[in-house]
Amino acid sequence: MFPFSKPQFQQARRDFFASSASGLGGVALASLLARDGLLAADNVDRSHDPLAPKPPHFAPKAKACIFVFLAGAPSHIDLYDPKPVLAEKHNQPLPAEMTKNVRFAFIEKESAVLMGSPRKFTPYGECGMELCDLLPHVGSCANDIALIRSMHTDAFNHHPAQLMMTTGVPRFGRPSLGSWLTYGLGSESENLPGYVVLTAGRGSSGGVSNWTSGFFPSTYQGVVFRSQGEPVLNLNSPPGVTPEMQQLGLDALRELNGEHYQQFGDPEIASRLNSYELAFRMQSAAPELIDLAGESQPTLDAYGVGRKEPEKTNFRGGGADVYNQFSKNCLLARRLVERGVRCVTLMHASWDHHSNLDDEISYNAGMLDQPVAALVQDLKQRGMLDETL
Repeated sequence: MFPFSKPQFQQARRDFFASSASGLGGVALASLLARDGLLAADNVDRSHDPLAPKPPHFAPKAKACIFVFLAGAPSHIDLYDPKPVLAEKHNQPLPAEMTKNVRFAFIEKESAVLMGSPRKFTPYGECGMELCDLLPHVGSCANDIALIRSMHTDAFNHHPAQLMMTTGVPRFGRPSLGSWLTYGLGSESENLPGYVVLTAGRGSSGGVSNWTSGFFPSTYQGVVFRSQGEPVLNLNSPPGVTPEMQQLGLDALRELNGEHYQQFGDPEIASRLNSYELAFRMQSAAPELIDLAGESQPTLDAYGVGRKEPEKTNFRGGGADVYNQFSKNCLLARRLVERGVRCVTLMHASWDHHSNLDDEISYNAGMLDQPVAALVQDLKQRGMLDETL
């Protein structure tokens, strides 16, 4: 009797997964070949591309997400959450009911005192949204933004708190927000990553774990772009390597990786195939993206591109050209979502001010206020705000 004439349930589990993986590998490889015009097909589509755009379960408004992540983090009571009673009780001892059964990381309960904010708050917009005197530009956008003051967390150290904010869990191994979005919805762009990260300042303690793909294939991980020089390091071909030579190398890699995928069915092999192909297309798309020559001078001025840096920059969130860098990043975020990128993270660090709160929060807010407000207004002017979270 031939083996396959036996009832299907007698097939070994190992054989089932091996044959299934081979079939999926063939489908994935055929899709890549078809997309590059190397496989005969009547219609070329992205149905098997992991980053192909996918329809959501419900009809949405938003098509893209721009996540401004300020690591450190910003003091809510100094920026957008006024506490007038706290200001009245400034420098008084903490009430016993506030410290009972509460674990503090770095302070002694006995000597701790209340600290009210010295900032002045102004109501903005039709809703009377209260923002401090450091955020006048953001205040001008009050009618177009929502302010949520009810969030809290038990994570009190930087890295776990950043993981909680970006992945929903204060531990390693979970996908980040952008990874979930690209996994669930794919990306409209074929020439740029579905999830892009733009950084400014000195880097966060969470690092790459803030844009990790977690237990998803690395296809869904955030790709860090730079706002000047080479957008992605090592993206360009080495000297002497022509596009034709590079294409031959990619063809050989595609064939070898395709055979390996058919044999083992490892999703990371498919991710590697996709990364090679995407990197090749990005060699022309990425430099065009960061070239701001086509932007009007009023647009550049609105974002603060080229604005003068404060005289003192030796803060945790400071450094050479940070104001200009963050301004460019905000403009690049708009250009990325215009080109179909699903999620952009604008990362700045650090807002960990400690005893230098007054000086450092003034510096950081000065960096943040103008370009973020310009981003909201620019998206609205272009009819993109209703489709961008």
